[in-house]
Amino acid sequence: MNKKINETLMDLNDLELISVYGIWLKELKQRNLIRTNNVIGELGESIAINLYRSTPNLPRLQAAPIGTQNIDAISSEGNRYSIKATTGKVTGVFFGLFEPNAEGIEPQKFEYVIIVVFTKELELKAIYEIDWQNFLKHRKWHSRVRAWNLTVTKALKNDAKIIFEISDHP
Repeated sequence: MNKKINETLMDLNDLELISVYGIWLKELKQRNLIRTNNVIGELGESIAINLYRSTPNLPRLQAAPIGTQNIDAISSEGNRYSIKATTGKVTGVFFGLFEPNAEGIEPQKFEYVIIVVFTKELELKAIYEIDWQNFLKHRKWHSRVRAWNLTVTKALKNDAKIIFEISDHP
């Protein structure tokens, strides 16, 4: 299939190739794989929610309404999930949390974070789950954006529940 798609794309002129993006977005929305134009984030959410729903012994998740702050899914048990997708090692940011050195105890915004890792070609590479305590342990401050993110490191993976993973080594 990829060879056929590549050949078709190579036959397009530049403007036709650019228009493929709009067609692709429309099809993703019609199939309910995404709801907005945040493609990587929403594909990660969709894949995670569908995998959790279809895998025995994982919580059944349902998407949170668009615009819900801090969470992307809720389990049938009422647990809140933030889902972040990346094509590298660093996730998107978590807004609405205390800045470093703030006074007081951070109010818990969610119970779990699901991290969906894609290759640069958008092939699913891994899905990790960490709880709130491990989120607090591994989060890093992004000073320019003034929010927190996670870096997918060996230490984070050691503290995570591995939901899905393709080995880097054959």
